[in-house]
Amino acid sequence: MQNPVGSGVPAADFVIAQEGAFDAAAREALLDRVMGPGRKRKSSEKIRRGRLPAEGLAFVARDGEQRLIGTVRLWNVRIGAEGVPALLLGPLAVEAAFAGQGVGAALMREAIAEAARLEHRAILLVGDAPYYARFGFSALKTGCLAMPGPYERERFLALELVEGALDGATGTLKASGRRALPARSLRRMAA
Repeated sequence: MQNPVGSGVPAADFVIAQEGAFDAAAREALLDRVMGPGRKRKSSEKIRRGRLPAEGLAFVARDGEQRLIGTVRLWNVRIGAEGVPALLLGPLAVEAAFAGQGVGAALMREAIAEAARLEHRAILLVGDAPYYARFGFSALKTGCLAMPGPYERERFLALELVEGALDGATGTLKASGRRALPARSLRRMAA
């Protein structure tokens, strides 16, 4: 994908693809560089811990040399006692050298389109409201929702893929979906 960019910044050549098992180490290193050491203490991370991303909803961006330069994943969650299904997006991260060149936007568009194609009804995230507004996210539907642990209420955003999907939803997000195997089980399987 050739990325057209205004403002005099050279366009990046990159492709968006489904994340593969072989991407794990590069993805984690990218997240550490971009998000810093505190990333694992965030409320969103607590929901993701011990889970696998929603089926078919983990994407990476690769540059012309096939290096991983961006990542986004979506996770199954349920809201409140009613268990309203939704997706939690994050983290979205792009290598600093490619910031502002459309990589994050391309990852977002791919993730949203694929979630809609797979008939998911809503996506939630905690992030920069002005950035995510261009993709249709807002805080209009999150007033009765909560994240477990601390978070900034004005950064808790939603996008309904199906109109009315979050109407009447109340309560705290809880992890759902596929569980990840513990690291020691993976080591035993590899031996």
